[in-house]
Amino acid sequence: MIKRVSLFVILVMQSIAALASSQSIDEKIESFFGPVAEAVGGVVFFPILISGKKVPIVLIILLLGALFFTLYNKFANVRLLKVAIKAAKGDYDDIDLRQVSQVEGDATSNDENIFESPRAEPVVGEVTHFQALTAALSATVGLGNIAGVAVAIALGGPGATIWMILAGFLGMSTKLVEGTLGVKYREVDENGKIYGGPMYYLKKGLADKNLGGLGKFLAVFYAIMVVGGSFGGGNMFQANQAAAQAKQLFNVDSGWFFGVVMMILVGFVIIGGIKRIGKVTEKIVPFMGIIYVGAGFVILMMNISILPEALSKIFVEAFSPQAALGGVVGVMIQGFKRAAFSNEAGVGSASIAHAAVKTRFPASEGIVASIGPFVDTVVICTMSALVIVVVNIKENLFSYGDVKGSTVVLNKTGESIGGVDLTSLAFETAIPYFSYILTIAVILFAISTMLSWSYYGLQGWKYLFGKGKITDLTYKVIFLFMILVGASSSLNSVVDFSDAMIFAMVFPNMIGLFILAPKVKDEIVKYLKAIGHSSVKSE
Repeated sequence: MIKRVSLFVILVMQSIAALASSQSIDEKIESFFGPVAEAVGGVVFFPILISGKKVPIVLIILLLGALFFTLYNKFANVRLLKVAIKAAKGDYDDIDLRQVSQVEGDATSNDENIFESPRAEPVVGEVTHFQALTAALSATVGLGNIAGVAVAIALGGPGATIWMILAGFLGMSTKLVEGTLGVKYREVDENGKIYGGPMYYLKKGLADKNLGGLGKFLAVFYAIMVVGGSFGGGNMFQANQAAAQAKQLFNVDSGWFFGVVMMILVGFVIIGGIKRIGKVTEKIVPFMGIIYVGAGFVILMMNISILPEALSKIFVEAFSPQAALGGVVGVMIQGFKRAAFSNEAGVGSASIAHAAVKTRFPASEGIVASIGPFVDTVVICTMSALVIVVVNIKENLFSYGDVKGSTVVLNKTGESIGGVDLTSLAFETAIPYFSYILTIAVILFAISTMLSWSYYGLQGWKYLFGKGKITDLTYKVIFLFMILVGASSSLNSVVDFSDAMIFAMVFPNMIGLFILAPKVKDEIVKYLKAIGHSSVKSE
């Protein structure tokens, strides 16, 4: 096993050295990944025509799956939101201490009517509910909320906001299922280390359904995709965008220095594993989320006289056949796409972080996991959208539908700017110098995303190559090196390829979620009964 890993590392290093030998790194990377990205993306994002609009097949699978889980679990995403918040706060942690294998104890040999006091076993897990939630959120809250929303609103119009919110609520149901299965089928080694996620519930869960062969194949496929996604979208893209923001802030040209700094910061955290990642993300994610949402709230209050008009536009254009992209279907696509691609519900990656939680009840973490899309999409993405719509009414920054690729054309200058720049411009128009705060937010969000994805990729890596210390260190060295590559290159094709790999994870994951949905329903009933929830009688 060590030889296989070592050979893989040598091949990777040789490939990177070859990339840098003649042409620039950028050119070599683009020439290699371009055709591959196009081929893989063509399959994953294969379009299906709906009312004349091209909709990626992966988006249809995500939305239909989310709708199914919402109905199947009787709107648990909304019905149990209060339970989710209380569980994340730790209000129900004491039930883990009260639960024992034999509730009534064992009868003594002298008198069968007298029972010995049973002793609860230690609760298995490495992080708290809140730490698991923030670790999962740190992988999704970032540029998608800041840059992606801007492009979606600019292209689809204000009405896309409504469909984005709806998709966010539906995505909560998918995350609930993923989080529950991640805990239910996790593995624990002799040192108390947790191994969980789709690889394990696909293999073990499908074996329980007499589909062991299919489960093993899907688990290996998923593991390969999560490793590739961790190096690309979860690492190099994040490093690249953070370095670009830092270079703009400090007005310098080289990304190497920022790459080295990020590599040191990330390395210091990931060496400590999920426990240290959880401790860091539970501080970064709430802090940056509060600053971002707080700034948005201030802008809305400053322009409260415009807010009714903005809300009217959002609701009217959500159902207007005259919407910017060309009808209700077009607006729906933009809203659904942004929500699904932002919160990653259905990708399965978040269940890897949620699997490490300290609990006896799988559904406890599944219910907590459902908070993720609510925070990511319903709160943060919606705040971005509201600010952009309000400021655009006031300042006439751009015309809806006037978008070139992933850039938006400004009305006053005719300049095309990226989504993050549009969001920055909207915020800075109301709050001078906010672009500096937003730059720091982008950098911190990027680093926190790298932290979580390093853990996701490591779990996939260990599933493929074994759980030894050499395997662990090998992955982390490669991951840290990729930060430097990402910060120093323009990685257009790599981003396309890594996006395709991340969303390729949807196909095996959703198969597992559909097959194992009854297991989740049973776990929800067990947990609600344990906490004495009133709805358990109607389950």
